[in-house]
Amino acid sequence: MFILTAPSGAGKTTVVTHLLKTFDHLDFSVSATTRDIRPKEEHGKDYYFLSVNEFKEKIENNAFAEWEEVYEGRFYGTLTSEIERIWEEGKQVVFDIDVAGAATIKKLYGKQCLAIFIRPPSLEILRERLLNRKTETPESLKRRVTKAEKELKWADRFDYILRNEDLDIALVEAELLVNTFMQR
Repeated sequence: MFILTAPSGAGKTTVVTHLLKTFDHLDFSVSATTRDIRPKEEHGKDYYFLSVNEFKEKIENNAFAEWEEVYEGRFYGTLTSEIERIWEEGKQVVFDIDVAGAATIKKLYGKQCLAIFIRPPSLEILRERLLNRKTETPESLKRRVTKAEKELKWADRFDYILRNEDLDIALVEAELLVNTFMQR
């Protein structure tokens, strides 16, 4: 299992996308969420988009390996069935999840996982990246940056800190990490 985590805007989705294109033996664990679907996103491919009631029902049925209410009324989680689906296909799981969820998965699966924390060069650059997405309101931007400040303090809880200052270097480093982990 490969866990990639970072504050929003640090580049984890970019790194995950690159790894999935580079290695055939990896498959993406699609998370569940209660947030609204964005343009160009697909249910079952980018996320499983659930209502709050559907999400809470899955919590009650112990369907999640991990879940969290990231923002008030906005839940995210990893369905155990997703992990099992990928393993049944004979592949290794790749997670693109928030910091708290990543810590939970690492705790559950231990040495089966390589947990990589992607660190942005600075909070200001992270803020700029989020602004450039053009998906944030001033309130949501402030909320994400405040959350990122807290999440950066979690970096040392993971197996490796990948600094994403130069994307090309970060991608090569991520490939090396995957290769090294697979050979042990």
